[in-house]
Amino acid sequence: MANTESKTQTRTRTGLEVKEPPLFRVIYLNDDKTAMDFVIDSLIDYFGYDGAAAESITVEIHEKGSATVAVLPYEIAEQKGIEITFNARSNGYPLQIKLEPDE
Repeated sequence: MANTESKTQTRTRTGLEVKEPPLFRVIYLNDDKTAMDFVIDSLIDYFGYDGAAAESITVEIHEKGSATVAVLPYEIAEQKGIEITFNARSNGYPLQIKLEPDE
């Protein structure tokens, strides 16, 4: 009877480096038309802030002209920016969000 066992070879790659995805800052820009309540609600809904923290960040945006509201991998930061911008426009607000590499 012939040997029917198959021989399996395993190859291992070495030298592959796994890196964390680059992080980006999500920045809200102040304007004269977007309601502060809308900004507070978006910080709570999209980033999980509690009411007091969201209000404090909103005041910072208003007083300083902008504020970083989150630091996330690019794809997540971009998606949140798109969703929030769409929601703002749907409600008649010109809220602008920009992404910058976190260095």
